[in-house]
Amino acid sequence: MSTLTITQMAEKYNLKPDTLRYYERIGLIPAVPRQKNGNRYYNEGLQDWIEMIVCLRHSDVPIEKLVDYAQMLSQGEETLSARQHLLEEQLDELLLKQKNLQRSIDRLEHKISLYKSGEIKNDKSYFEEYKISED
Repeated sequence: MSTLTITQMAEKYNLKPDTLRYYERIGLIPAVPRQKNGNRYYNEGLQDWIEMIVCLRHSDVPIEKLVDYAQMLSQGEETLSARQHLLEEQLDELLLKQKNLQRSIDRLEHKISLYKSGEIKNDKSYFEEYKISED
């Protein structure tokens, strides 16, 4: 892995350069070294760091929690349990979202099946035909 410019980093992780600058400004990523001309360059360690951030953002971890997590990382092993707790809380939130999403998917699939089967009638209530059994 070689060093990348801010534009290359933005493209690699589908971010905007302004987002990377913002992450640096709020302390979410360590200070990014600069070339003599002032351009940022991202070494392997920073690329790994940003990949971790992108992964956590895709997991819906809020920026504020990410900043806390980054600060805990810099404090070392004494924060292991706090970091674990933060990630466990996020997992619980994702699992709840997954459950709610699955319920919505089930309802939509049921509704679509009613259209496909011809069971939908003009004289039926939309909500009546939308009901499915709860598990």
